[in-house]
Amino acid sequence: MIKNITRKSSPWQLTENQVTDETVYVNRRQALKKMGFVGATALLSTHTQADWFTKTATTPFARQALTASPTITTDEALTPEAKVISHNNFYEFGTAKNDPVENAQQFKVNPWQLSISGQVDNPITLDYEDLYKSFPLEERIYRLRCVEAWSMVIPWIGFPLADLIKKAQPNSKAKYVAFETLYDPKQMPGQSSRRIGGGIDYPYVEGLRLDEAMNPLTLLSVGLYGKTLPAQNGAPIRLVVPWKYGFKSIKSIVSIKLVERIPPTTWNILAPREYGFYANVNPQVDHPRWSQASERRITSGGLFARNRIETLPFNGYGEQVAHLYKNMDLRKHY
Repeated sequence: MIKNITRKSSPWQLTENQVTDETVYVNRRQALKKMGFVGATALLSTHTQADWFTKTATTPFARQALTASPTITTDEALTPEAKVISHNNFYEFGTAKNDPVENAQQFKVNPWQLSISGQVDNPITLDYEDLYKSFPLEERIYRLRCVEAWSMVIPWIGFPLADLIKKAQPNSKAKYVAFETLYDPKQMPGQSSRRIGGGIDYPYVEGLRLDEAMNPLTLLSVGLYGKTLPAQNGAPIRLVVPWKYGFKSIKSIVSIKLVERIPPTTWNILAPREYGFYANVNPQVDHPRWSQASERRITSGGLFARNRIETLPFNGYGEQVAHLYKNMDLRKHY
């Protein structure tokens, strides 16, 4: 059984450059600043994290057992929960790493509707409760590698995306899967201001090939660390694709659509030279403005922790996914 934990107040107060490599941190933010989109302050009143966990203490996880996935795990040290829930890229709530935790605490996730449509014979709509009870939930410990060259190890809770797609019964025209985040500028300040939201044309959209979506590693997450997802981590449901850079793992999903042609994706639209459709973790293909050969692993250390490790192809999941890209030029299809 999962026990809900009441946390001490304000465990998340870290600066962005404490856990992101300084050169990447400055480089990426300078590029956004040139477009006039960085520098927003918090707009919404905030609560302590203890307040937030108290309000979510009656989630389904308080009453539900999980299935562990011993074959889909890692023995690497977990990133502390306080850092997982405080260091986030979720531009709908602001571009600084601590903006989401500050600005998302009043985000309402119930009621919620997730639709599965498009080239399917059995369209599905899941409401908030359905997200937790429609499929058996598993805990999976995955590495998360950000394109900014930092990484975490996170215990996610969720179910395989393949289970949902199979239930929707894709037809022969389904070749790709398109995802869309909630569009609600009243709740998401980044959507109502190009300055706050990084210049993105919202809603945020992402996509996978159908075979990528059906891979057993691809997860729809509804929780982490034994609790429902915090708003800043993509509540109530998000994608987790551990062999791809983190921006592929779209948050707060309201639409999953099976389509015939390659779907548009947000970062590829914004900066196509820097962010490709596939976005597989690849230490041999650098970002135009920094190296991808290594990463800073976010652990329990603080500002001066030097947890630099080599980046592995496909984030270490090559055995499970490399066959998906056989005979593909991964420099061209980055």
